[in-house]
Amino acid sequence: MDRLVFLHSSVFSTIERSLSGLVPLLARFVFAATLLVYFWSSAMTKLGDGITGIFVPSTGAYAQIFPRQMEAVVYDVSQLGVFHWAVVVAGTWAEFILPLLIVIGLFTRLAALGMIGFVVVQSLTDLYGHGGIAHAETLGAWFDRIPDSAILDQRAFWMLILITLVIKGAGALSLDRILSRQVLGDPATV
Repeated sequence: MDRLVFLHSSVFSTIERSLSGLVPLLARFVFAATLLVYFWSSAMTKLGDGITGIFVPSTGAYAQIFPRQMEAVVYDVSQLGVFHWAVVVAGTWAEFILPLLIVIGLFTRLAALGMIGFVVVQSLTDLYGHGGIAHAETLGAWFDRIPDSAILDQRAFWMLILITLVIKGAGALSLDRILSRQVLGDPATV
């Protein structure tokens, strides 16, 4: 039995050491394949008209992020304050910038932390701002036979990918790895 345990440990330790950069690379690939276009499409709906649209968000942006406040002011953005504008602009930019940073592997740990915060706020807004909490199929439940609820099931997988990147870094084929080698001379730090 000891030989079997030793063989198992030596084989999988070797695999883990030699392929350590593969798990975060795969996490970034899965993020790109499943969530990049989702977040960018969402951000596009928040842009206002013309070139100034990145600074003057659409009415829909406010309605997505502050649904109850928008209802209260009958969808008149001019009745909202600078705080609302700043949150909407920052959220819109975050939906463009943070996913891009993750995909190219630049400042990956910080970008993944930012995305975790973003997804938490997004989920709370979906549940409480848009009323998803009243719909069991939106919230979902863990340890049931239905794996496709929007919040508890799908976003748990999103979080797993993002937490992997926070813990492991960008992995192989990333700008973080290149910068680490150039600046620190140590590829193991990323």
